[in-house]
Amino acid sequence: MQITLEHLGRRFNKEWIFKEISYTFAQGNQYAILGPNGSGKSTLLSVLLGNLTPSEGKISYIEGKEILPEHIFSYISLAAPYLDLVEEFTLQETIEFHFKFKKYQQGLDADAVLDLLALSKAQDKPLKYFSSGMKQRTKLALAFCADTPILALDEPTSNLDAQGTDWYLSLIEKYAGNRLVLVGSNQAYEYEFCKQQLNILDYKK
Repeated sequence: MQITLEHLGRRFNKEWIFKEISYTFAQGNQYAILGPNGSGKSTLLSVLLGNLTPSEGKISYIEGKEILPEHIFSYISLAAPYLDLVEEFTLQETIEFHFKFKKYQQGLDADAVLDLLALSKAQDKPLKYFSSGMKQRTKLALAFCADTPILALDEPTSNLDAQGTDWYLSLIEKYAGNRLVLVGSNQAYEYEFCKQQLNILDYKK
């Protein structure tokens, strides 16, 4: 999987969030998208993932052949604090629902995801009763355990304590190696494993 940007830009009203990004993201590599709060990291991720259209320039998705932007969702797993879960679903129902649309990573199933979360005692509890940290762990587990070539993580340790952060880093080691990983962050411990970095501030004009 490869994502190529050519002179990419996005604006809201008359204000440019970023301009003239020409860059290639390739599978098997990890990329940190950096910048202070409000700089446009999440906006760039949304454009990369096909949730927003660019205001100028071109974005291409290649996996053997070119993939249309409207089909790219099936190649992506996303975890972000703003990503909504169905609050009325139990944890078990959430896992079953998610994996109707995504394949499990090899060797995993619903029980393995529950074990990974260490929340088996809460499997029949509706998510509306989960803490913010439990919800974030759930989002991360669903994203990491899905068999997709693109793994996008926006502020991945939001609402996690130190133990949760260590757990997140263990997921990176186990399930991120052969994927195209995108991490939107301004916390170094979230993206230290990323060998490539793109700073939004370099594309402000």
